Amino acid sequence: MLFSILSWLLAVFFLLAVLGIASLVLATQWIAAKAERLVPPVGKFIEIDGNRVHYVDVGEGRPIVFLHGLGAQLHHFRSTLFGRLDPGYRLIALDRPGSGYSVRASGATGRLPEQAEIVRRFIETMRLEKPLVVGHSLGGAIALTLAVEHPEAISGIALLAPLTHLEDGAREKFGPLYIPSRLLRRVMAHTMAIPTGLRYARPTMEFIFAPQVPPADYMVAAGGWLGLRPAHFYATSSDVVAIERDLGRIEGRYGEIAMPAGILFGAADRVIDISIHGEPMQDKIEGLDFEAVDGLGHMPQFVEPERVIAFIERIAARAFSARTSPRPHDNFTEPFG
Repeated sequence: MLFSILSWLLAVFFLLAVLGIASLVLATQWIAAKAERLVPPVGKFIEIDGNRVHYVDVGEGRPIVFLHGLGAQLHHFRSTLFGRLDPGYRLIALDRPGSGYSVRASGATGRLPEQAEIVRRFIETMRLEKPLVVGHSLGGAIALTLAVEHPEAISGIALLAPLTHLEDGAREKFGPLYIPSRLLRRVMAHTMAIPTGLRYARPTMEFIFAPQVPPADYMVAAGGWLGLRPAHFYATSSDVVAIERDLGRIEGRYGEIAMPAGILFGAADRVIDISIHGEPMQDKIEGLDFEAVDGLGHMPQFVEPERVIAFIERIAARAFSARTSPRPHDNFTEPFG
């Protein structure tokens, strides 16, 4: 009799677990479908070594390529800076593979050198002549990797609140995004992660934007909804796990950077500490244009777009003039007699 009762209870438990998982899968699919309905693709697609890259490309002139941060997408630049920058520039923002509408190649790891190589190949395939690269947050780490490993591909880097150093306790800081197991990462992406992400979307945004407040239209105009999809969560978690594999080695090479470079950092950034990731860079890159802004948080392109635009255009002027300045022997005149 007791065995029968226990068997019945186990069966009920199993059925409830299956129903619970099924409800999470269905909720995830519903949220993802809503996200894609509210924020559809806005650009073009290009294949880069097995990665399907979604990008927007506007204007004519000297090219500027924008790399977004962790868990973000191209709307972080398209909705904040495009249309405000000098019309003499060609502006290209891309969804990093796995983010937004870009699809990461099978077997890709998300490691910094891998992502930098994809950007280099994107620049090459698009026939962009040595662009300035603007990177925000994790996009800043990728821009730095590009500057270290592929300096011939770009003219300069302009970084917004960049991730620059391997920080103690980073795993704990990233919390539930740090999932080393690919299988568990995929299971989480299709069950708990998205419904939980939607539930805590508001406090998460408030933390990222603090001490400022998120814009009211962030979820649609700035593409916030796109982060609430399984593929996007999986890529974001993959990026978090991959950071520690290369960042320590890359930061040891910052002294090699000889191109025009600038960093704009909010002194009140609660996501990435300026004392760890910003101020030490002044001693590592010769001629670095470093701008610290009191009271500013992690999202300067949303909060102070005009300041960010002035910063980007300042670095662009240096980067592109460095390309066109004559070398000493260009003006050499054969002496007479």
